[in-house]
Amino acid sequence: MIALILAGGLGKRLRPYTDKIPKPMINVGGKPILEWQVEWLKKYDFRDFIFLIGHLGEEIERYFGNGSKWGVHILYSKEEEPLGTAGAVKKAEELITEEEFLLINGDIITNLNPLILSKELTQGIAGVLALVPLKSPYGIVDLSEDGFILKFREKPLINDYWINAGVLLFKTDVLKYFPTRGNYETDVLPILAEERKLKGYGYTGVYWKSIDSHKDLEEANEALKSGELAFR
Repeated sequence: MIALILAGGLGKRLRPYTDKIPKPMINVGGKPILEWQVEWLKKYDFRDFIFLIGHLGEEIERYFGNGSKWGVHILYSKEEEPLGTAGAVKKAEELITEEEFLLINGDIITNLNPLILSKELTQGIAGVLALVPLKSPYGIVDLSEDGFILKFREKPLINDYWINAGVLLFKTDVLKYFPTRGNYETDVLPILAEERKLKGYGYTGVYWKSIDSHKDLEEANEALKSGELAFR
């Protein structure tokens, strides 16, 4: 199976790092986010990649080349102007030669098993989203009925609420739904959901972090140091 990685984001909230390098090349624990992703997916026998690049994409090409250093094969599809996440995928359509493809947001670090998604990609289903529990951005206080504080919980998972993990498995014929400009989150997934062609799989007990801010970066580095992020 082939993996497409969305690696063209500007990462404005991570300046000044992203003034000189693209967001997926930000260093976490001694290596770029993209390198973590390649090594993670290689553990699940992914060997073919398409990097969807844009802003400062030459830095990615310079670092990874054809992927031989990592024992993988990397192709590149470059946006000359921002096309959105769906447009970036559509632009790479001719490079996708397999019946299914995995789509990854280029700013996440996780150890979830993406192969589980294939079990849900049955007849009539066009795509499956990996879902992870929503984590509160704040610490939570448990209060008794008579106003006594019972417990402090630091950024707990919020049960029964799931978020898109930025890991999606699609059948390749889904590309007819992808516009040349636009975002898959708003322009593709709602249509598939309405047509009952989209499923989700909820992961628990895995590590997942989207690197969107300096605080996220700090927390990801801490997770590596503490062993919270371990690749299986």
